[in-house]
Amino acid sequence: MQFSESWLRTMVDPNMTSDELAHLLTMSGLEVEEVEPVAPPFSNVVVAEVLEVAKHPNADRLNVCQVNVGTGTMLNIVCGAPNVRAGMKVVCAMAGAILPPGEDGKPFEIKVGALRGVESQGMLCSARELKLSDEQGGLMDLPADAPVGQNFRDYYQLNDLKFTIKLTPNKADCLSVLGVAREVSALTGTALKVPTFQSVAATITDVLPVKVSAPDLCGRFAGRIIRGLNAKAQTPDWMKQRLERSGQRPISALVDISNYVMLELGRPTHVFDLSKIHGGLDVRWGKKGESLKLLNGNTVVIDEWIGVIADDKEIESLAGIMGGDATAVSLDTQDIYLEAAFWYPNAIQGRGRRFNFSTDAAHRFERGVDFATIVEHMERITALIVEICGQKEQTQVGPIDDHVVNLPKREAVSVRTARAVKVIGVPLTDEQIADIFTRLGLSFTHKDGVFSVTPPSYRFDIEIEEDLIEEIARVYGFENIPALPPVAASAMRIPPENTRSLFTIRRQLADADYQEVVNFSFVEQEWEADFAGNTNPIKLLNPIASQMSVMRSSMIGSLIANVRYNLNRKVSRIRLFEIGAIYLRNNVEQDGPLSVAGFDQPKRVAAIAYGSVAEEQWGMASRNVDYFDVKADLEALFAPQTLTFVKVEHPALHPGRSASILLNGEVIGFIGELHPRWQQKYDLPLAPVLFEVNASALQSVGVPSYKEISKFPAVTRDLALVVKQAVPMQDLMDAFISEKKYNPVCNILQVVVLFDEYRGKGLESDEKSLAFRFTLQDTQLTLQDDLVDAAMAAFVAAATTKHGAKLRA
Repeated sequence: MQFSESWLRTMVDPNMTSDELAHLLTMSGLEVEEVEPVAPPFSNVVVAEVLEVAKHPNADRLNVCQVNVGTGTMLNIVCGAPNVRAGMKVVCAMAGAILPPGEDGKPFEIKVGALRGVESQGMLCSARELKLSDEQGGLMDLPADAPVGQNFRDYYQLNDLKFTIKLTPNKADCLSVLGVAREVSALTGTALKVPTFQSVAATITDVLPVKVSAPDLCGRFAGRIIRGLNAKAQTPDWMKQRLERSGQRPISALVDISNYVMLELGRPTHVFDLSKIHGGLDVRWGKKGESLKLLNGNTVVIDEWIGVIADDKEIESLAGIMGGDATAVSLDTQDIYLEAAFWYPNAIQGRGRRFNFSTDAAHRFERGVDFATIVEHMERITALIVEICGQKEQTQVGPIDDHVVNLPKREAVSVRTARAVKVIGVPLTDEQIADIFTRLGLSFTHKDGVFSVTPPSYRFDIEIEEDLIEEIARVYGFENIPALPPVAASAMRIPPENTRSLFTIRRQLADADYQEVVNFSFVEQEWEADFAGNTNPIKLLNPIASQMSVMRSSMIGSLIANVRYNLNRKVSRIRLFEIGAIYLRNNVEQDGPLSVAGFDQPKRVAAIAYGSVAEEQWGMASRNVDYFDVKADLEALFAPQTLTFVKVEHPALHPGRSASILLNGEVIGFIGELHPRWQQKYDLPLAPVLFEVNASALQSVGVPSYKEISKFPAVTRDLALVVKQAVPMQDLMDAFISEKKYNPVCNILQVVVLFDEYRGKGLESDEKSLAFRFTLQDTQLTLQDDLVDAAMAAFVAAATTKHGAKLRA
């Protein structure tokens, strides 16, 4: 909402500066976004009169003018404007005047000088030269009653300011200068001066037949016929000035008057060319297949969701949004039909956006427009039309045809003083609240600390108790509410030692040289099929894009897309991780504070590595990252817990380079190299390695416990076992751990690691040799060879019994 301060002060003029007024409005919830002058600074510019115009002796396109500037001395001014004439009132910059900067950014000073041999003692100005307009129509032609010699800034009110207010959707009552003035009056106690006008008496009985067929669309419809107008009449300068300073471009007198009343009173109206209406009007919902060419030149298709005003032949207007081109007024219009109506907000909301445009009328109607003052506002616009476009003995005005069909019921809303005090935090009294409601023009009854308030017809934002509490707080003043911290019991909550936060996991991954990414939870349906084997993903009802139509059940697709994005920007080494939710079907799940019936939303931690294992450097040979590099990062992330890896077939991973991740025997995720099929499909020169695990498994950690450190030396023994190729190394490790657990002799085992694998000469083609290093130690005594030999024999026996292992010769 934009308006000029001078216009506002014609309705309410509080004793405060412009800055104070802007602060007051902002603190009441009407945020002032911008306050700017209506014109740039300039000086020594006055109203003048051209007395004589003669051709320049040395130039065909110049004139020499005798100009009266009210000083008693005529000025000789050379002028090239095509519209200069004797008797014309103009704007004159006298010698010494400083005009707004030109294209070079420097102020323009007027000096006495010669133009083609003739002295010029000033300059006659256009609106463009004073930076008041971009139009190049020659000199400003001022009214004949403009006082010669008066400072032009004072005459044209150029010391005015333009206020731009950012209104919240509930403050539709302030979408007019009267609405803002009403607020200022309530806030300051200054008297409100509502615009006054004389009602125009009807001189004819002509009435246009009107039928309201959709009472859920239109609650009240009023119209009036006016004949014998001069549509070519000029819009008065004062009206043009107010329109321009409110962001409206003057068009023609009839259109300008309609726009002016909308800005002044918040009342959108429409003016039809009466001669173009066929028969009567019907206010109804549209019909499928109908269309209408609008005033903006667009042709729109109508259906049952759109309200229209139609005559006996065709649709003439989109209800509450925009008029049709067929009945638009022009400069040749003589007879008009003036319409004002109350359109239900929910019948207008969203209709303009459907057609990809918005209008000032729709902006107001979809928020709610006063339904009780339609007749009074029609009288206002009628008075202006007759005053500006009327012709003596020709203009005829018909009666107002007012159809009251279905007006909203204004239900009383109750507010408790105690509740208002609790919410606002200020000890307000009944008397203070009563005063606030009185200043706001809200009628109320009061009993036992409870106010029953009936909203006025122009307030559509008062429906519940909290709405009234907001009004109390606004008028009381937000800046007057003390900024006190809330008083509540607070307790320091110690996080349990057996869990760690996701932030800690993020830091650990970042320390391991991974960078975090945040992706959408909705992905392409093709990703789900490729990377998760999910042919029935959870589909979105209203996706933001066609390629983001399903919820992810795995984070692989998003990470692959991140890798491709970086590769396309010439990044060759990529290490990324993401912590987020995936979405799975679960018929057992019930609705809860953080759950939705039928769906699981577990958190997962995923990471991907692509390219070289480290940045290129002289100290180590360059090689690409492999499965074991990422596996080492994962094990470090879970340390000191021990992970187990079991071969697995996964739709996204290489069949021979992938594994399930087990923790304490439970599958918590997977790790592996991307399948060659997807590497080729998604155009990746190298195969990335990735993992995805449950976040809950990573967050769970063991509580530290005391363990005695042995004072005695450790013994190391190496053991090479020959087994079949099909026997996994992990099976042998599991056999050793199991033997330690159940055989007391083997309890001295501390660590066992694989340090060598051999295939080739001396072994059968289906055999391999695995060499393990055992570290044995006791906390109570120095180990003797017989104890060590017994333990090693037990380990060999366990491997032989369970997996057919034999000692390598």
